[in-house]
Amino acid sequence: MTSAAVAGKPVQPLYDRDCKACPRLAKFLADSKLRFPDHVCRPVPAFGDPKPWLLIAGLAPGLHGANRTGRPFTGDFAGILLYETLFGLGLSNQPEGKSPDDGLALKGVRITNAVKCVPPENKPDGAEIRRCNSYISAEIAALTSVTVILALGRIAHEATLMALGQKRSAFTFGHGAEHRINGLHLIDSYHCSRYNTQTRRLTPAMFRAVMNRAVELRHV
Repeated sequence: MTSAAVAGKPVQPLYDRDCKACPRLAKFLADSKLRFPDHVCRPVPAFGDPKPWLLIAGLAPGLHGANRTGRPFTGDFAGILLYETLFGLGLSNQPEGKSPDDGLALKGVRITNAVKCVPPENKPDGAEIRRCNSYISAEIAALTSVTVILALGRIAHEATLMALGQKRSAFTFGHGAEHRINGLHLIDSYHCSRYNTQTRRLTPAMFRAVMNRAVELRHV
């Protein structure tokens, strides 16, 4: 997708598969493609229902997950709990996501990331987060059907605030925290990463509770 113009104003694309705006991330993608030629190794687009009520914002593609498959939370550990929980709530047609051609379909849900490219050690820097924020900002603006945003982790929470034109200090991140912003409900969760789930910082019950609350907020 390329930029267009409406009434003389540029319109930010929702996704650019050839984006190289962040030199460190572009180099890491190129190096990763040499090391793992079967991996997609490019910016990862959002995935899910084109007219969702729920937008789930993650951190960034995993090196051997979305960076390999080209679909958010697909083929890595973090996607296991996420997709199982969505299926349990009737928000998807199957409980797992292994590859882009596995037939997985989300119902009323769309998944994106605060940063579109895999970062070294899964740690984007501040400039990369700010630079990539134009994409998630454009997504939120375009998805007029969204009423609830679920932020997985502090970085996703802060990126969402940035996209909504809010100060980080005005809305504190916390697992299960709820915020009302610009007519939208923002709810936070610890990220469903391997580290968080294996250390029990985030349990399946804790994650289901947040997801259940997101479903309730749809009608508030």
